[in-house]
Amino acid sequence: VQLQASGGGLVQAGGSLRLSCAASKLTSSNVGMGWFRQAPGKERGFVALLTWRDDVTYYADSVKGRFAISRGATKNTVYLQMNNLKPEDTAIYVCAAYKGGYYSTHHSYDYWGQGTQVTVSS
Repeated sequence: VQLQASGGGLVQAGGSLRLSCAASKLTSSNVGMGWFRQAPGKERGFVALLTWRDDVTYYADSVKGRFAISRGATKNTVYLQMNNLKPEDTAIYVCAAYKGGYYSTHHSYDYWGQGTQVTVSS
């Protein structure tokens, strides 16, 4: 399984970006796809998850109401729409395949992409 994130860039505070994550092939053990982010000097943190069952979504408190995760026409593509971006959203965003378990811990994900840089200027 290979995951490729794209869509990052430089945007001013208050702006929007849409990230995409394309998976080469998911296994039957993967029950969703999620996004994490890592800012310089900080640990990787959970952002959002979309599960295939009934399209249930989960978000970190810091992005609720601003970010939206959705899927493409197939399970192999997931999007992260980011609105009202803030400088503290600056990070490398990584998508990952979810295998089940507590949604916000990285141990619940078994395949990870390379990431895409998002920079929000003030």
